[in-house]
Amino acid sequence: MYSWLLPEAFADVLPMEARQLEELRRSLLDLTRAYGYELVQPPLVEHLDALSIGRRGDLDVRTFKLVDQLSGRTLGLRPDITPQVARIDAQRLERNGVARLAYCGSVLHARPSSLGASRELTQIGAEIYGHEGLEADLESIDLMLAALAVGGIHQVRVDLCHLGLVRALLSEDLRLVEDELFPMLQRKDVPGLSAALGKIPTLSPALTNALLALPALYGTDAASVLARARVELGAFEAVARALDDLERLVSSPILANYRDAVMAIDLGDLRGYRYHTGVTFAAYVAGGFSSIARGGRYDYIGDVYGRGRPATGFSLDLQALAACGAARPTTRAIRAPWLDDLPLAHAIAALRRDGEIVVQSLPGHENDQEEFRCDRELCWIDGSWQVRPLHAPS
Repeated sequence: MYSWLLPEAFADVLPMEARQLEELRRSLLDLTRAYGYELVQPPLVEHLDALSIGRRGDLDVRTFKLVDQLSGRTLGLRPDITPQVARIDAQRLERNGVARLAYCGSVLHARPSSLGASRELTQIGAEIYGHEGLEADLESIDLMLAALAVGGIHQVRVDLCHLGLVRALLSEDLRLVEDELFPMLQRKDVPGLSAALGKIPTLSPALTNALLALPALYGTDAASVLARARVELGAFEAVARALDDLERLVSSPILANYRDAVMAIDLGDLRGYRYHTGVTFAAYVAGGFSSIARGGRYDYIGDVYGRGRPATGFSLDLQALAACGAARPTTRAIRAPWLDDLPLAHAIAALRRDGEIVVQSLPGHENDQEEFRCDRELCWIDGSWQVRPLHAPS
């Protein structure tokens, strides 16, 4: 028999996993609603330029492309939903106040992000538009940690950075070579960074020392890292403001409520530097090489769509969260016989209206319910259909 092969890095989701993903998706969207977020559902396909806000450098390698047979324009299958939500806030809602928007949907990557990664992900996230204060960043981190807890992840390390700090260190001369410098900072390549900075004769010693110190400013003792940063990064006013923001976050009683979460600092975590403008954060679980959730501030990115506003938020991959979190138990259900019987049909319908799962056993298949844990059964007792524990004595 011919075996139909899926494209590389795509996979079917089978019943047990699909049920767990759907239950987790519903729980997470209920959580965002409890925080006051409204659900939006952007389309899977958009014009290519609409998906590129702040990310033109890696757009070509991340996005599946196709030609629209109606317009002749190039379309893209979204690799990320966040830009679409920014477009909705900028062009469709026209709200002047705070807008809290949540989303969940498939995203496609033309190439897998890492070895063994899927190219089809289910991205879920939440964004806040219209407030530039640190309160919005704090709410985003709070909601991210609450979402991880819903997925069964409590022991987590959150790495905080502030790209406003890095941008404050970059002079006009450095902006000309930022494509070379940022990867070195991200890799913590101090020798390479030192050699690159040495080729810029106009660079002051204070700025050189600050940039060379940046890769080593990380650790789980946030207070110590921030204290070192205040000394080693020099007396730059914008740097001091960024460090104040980070200190306020790590000392927040709201985040202290997550007792198993460690708030760490990594001032060299510059992923998304073309996109983010302020506080960034990434959550890691023990044994994981990549973040389980990531977010940060991306103010005025909506300028591309004609209306820029302060913005911050986070997103995560639903499949990755399900894989790292606690296993969900098999769903409890009620087993019912298959009879052409009106009272039985009424009893089953009433149970299903009450939220119960009722599985009718087709003749000859009474024990085939592998997906559900039938711990009760619907039986004819004393002239009526009643639920009793399965295999209970008559």
